[in-house]
Amino acid sequence: MYHPWIPNSDPEIKKSMLEYIGKSFEDLVSDIPEEVRLRRPLKVGFGRPLSENEIEILIDKILSKNKVFIDPPSFLGGGVCMHAIPYVVRYLLLRGEIYTAYTPYQAEINQGLMQALFEYQSMLAELYGVDIVNASMYDVSTAVAEAFRMAMRVSKRRGVLVPRIMNPFIENVVRTWIEPVGGFIIRYEITESNSIRIIDSVSEKEVGGIYLENPSFLGEVIEKPEIIGEYARDKKMLFIVNAEPLSLGILKPPGEYGADIIVGNGASLGVGLNYGGPSLGILGIRMDQELLRQLPGRLIGFTREADGSGKGFAMILQTREQHIRRERATSNITTNSALEAFAAAVYLSYIGDKGLRRLGESILRRTAYLRERIESDLRDRAEIASKARLFFREIPVRFLRRDYREISRELIERGIHGGFYIGDLISGIGNTALFCVTEIHSRDHIDLLIRSLREVA
Repeated sequence: MYHPWIPNSDPEIKKSMLEYIGKSFEDLVSDIPEEVRLRRPLKVGFGRPLSENEIEILIDKILSKNKVFIDPPSFLGGGVCMHAIPYVVRYLLLRGEIYTAYTPYQAEINQGLMQALFEYQSMLAELYGVDIVNASMYDVSTAVAEAFRMAMRVSKRRGVLVPRIMNPFIENVVRTWIEPVGGFIIRYEITESNSIRIIDSVSEKEVGGIYLENPSFLGEVIEKPEIIGEYARDKKMLFIVNAEPLSLGILKPPGEYGADIIVGNGASLGVGLNYGGPSLGILGIRMDQELLRQLPGRLIGFTREADGSGKGFAMILQTREQHIRRERATSNITTNSALEAFAAAVYLSYIGDKGLRRLGESILRRTAYLRERIESDLRDRAEIASKARLFFREIPVRFLRRDYREISRELIERGIHGGFYIGDLISGIGNTALFCVTEIHSRDHIDLLIRSLREVA
């Protein structure tokens, strides 16, 4: 049967091809059981090829159904938040020589991209206070999963301690990656006396690493992360820290409180949300030969010619399953997010260290203001669903009178995209949503949100 979307489905072409190979179509599909064969034309598409103009009209019609939230911006939290992207980042990113340069395989022929990735590595290593950052991962989830696999290989233990409340989206990816190789996760919490209490029953001899999110999934700033670092050293575990890069303009870098492996979500560094598409995972380590041998992805190095006359960049580490000895590969990630890493390098170069600090302070002040308004104006309707003293970018709000999903629908009718409902994701947290505020949310935006919640919550 002919279909415009299926190449060579024209009956005359098919007949010619089958005559050439001396087979009938039934001969070619004889392995497919009769009961699963489709004996009617496909009901897809529009029955005919569409012109360019018809496609444009159709797509515009579909897009017109979207509701865009610009003023006020979305308050949707959950680990991926809206941030401003300077136009210089977009301009440089879309230049032909950058946009079309695929992640390097024979990288030595592209010194410009190699230098950009080297600069990215250097800036991120300085930001996180570690010695080495690789040339990027797909996203934060894959970076965390790789970090857990590294901890298992280096420690030769299968268990990794995670906080009582861990980012559930990251946890799903981690479980997918570590459970097939015998890995498992165990919960811990920091007690009021600043000690570590393991919630699940497990022998510490089975635990090779301990993981911290700072700020946490609920936006809580962990005020004494060094406690976990000391615990990791005492128990000879690897300390893995997932830190939001924008928070490091005001918070201590993980390397300074003992992190062995750092991870992060680079989407906030000029990459954007991209409808859940291309993102940027940050992964780095302190200088340790054993950790370096287990580092996934690729690492760009700087070198000089033997006579010292010139300088250049080279790929000095690469873990790819396609290469020889693939059975010994430590990772099956075969590429990286080179374009997004380039965007992050441009973003950090543009705002500089002082700009990063001002940005962090700005987000912290907005978060504190949102909390203040919730506690003062919504006291009889909602409460903060955490005992933390300090929040960065996100706040968990538990609603007391009405189901938040109903509240959210009424907010949207008023042109406000509210918080992200997490009652289905985290056991025992109740009727709670994560509200996010960043540098793009003004005081008027927050006031409008509070006034609206006062009316509908």
